[in-house]
Amino acid sequence: MTTVLLVRHGLTEVTGKILLGWTPGVGLDDRGRAQAAALADRLAEIPLAAIVSSPLDRCQQTAQAIAERRPAGPAAAGGHQPVQTDDRVGECHYGDWTGQELAVLARDPLWKIVQSQPSAITFPGGEALRDTQARGVNAVREWNARLGPDATWLLCSHGDVIRTVVADALGMHLDMYHRITIDPCSLTVVRYGEHRPFVRRINDIGGSVADLLPAPPTPAPPAGAVTEGGSGADGASAAPGEDEIIGGGAGVAPVARAASGGHPSPQQPPAARLDP
Repeated sequence: MTTVLLVRHGLTEVTGKILLGWTPGVGLDDRGRAQAAALADRLAEIPLAAIVSSPLDRCQQTAQAIAERRPAGPAAAGGHQPVQTDDRVGECHYGDWTGQELAVLARDPLWKIVQSQPSAITFPGGEALRDTQARGVNAVREWNARLGPDATWLLCSHGDVIRTVVADALGMHLDMYHRITIDPCSLTVVRYGEHRPFVRRINDIGGSVADLLPAPPTPAPPAGAVTEGGSGADGASAAPGEDEIIGGGAGVAPVARAASGGHPSPQQPPAARLDP
């Protein structure tokens, strides 16, 4: 499976106050830089086939902090893993709403539709949220294909973009995407299998990530040995993989989960339902 680490950028001075959209020149504040450094430390031992970012400053700075903490992996001339930019995972184009205070936008009649039926929304002078989702999901799928089924890679993007990608992975209608919380500098993990995606973490802001390390190679059984779930000699079926488990996988513990340690944050409703 291709594993995607979805990271929202860290805090800026106006996060939660202004709908930034594609406003240029807004970077992380001291809190955001501390968040990015902490996440970079958590992920330092995870091999990443690529680090991909939105072109906007707040994402570029978050992704760069992670890239500079890489001890191994693809390296640029300066010794750091490069950050690759993909415009398709940039923030939603909010058009005339860009740069406005969220408290003011909440009084706009269109705001109620944004909350109740976001799939129907085209922001004035801007983009339809369904198009934001389409380009984000397409970008993820294309990077998956480019990097291969055994790759783990990181995508740094924005709250609304990540929520729409997660909604797609969960098979949720876009109108339900407000139910997903993506906090600044949180980690969300999706594994894309042959038949369906698996959402492994959502809005994780602390704890171990050891379960994301590559599993150790499994020694080959001796010739003719009988293995659990079938015979190695005649090619009979082996135990089901994670992508084949029926009934939710109760009682099944895949090898790579032995050191699981995600600690999602409590669900705290955001003050506004659009994430700048």
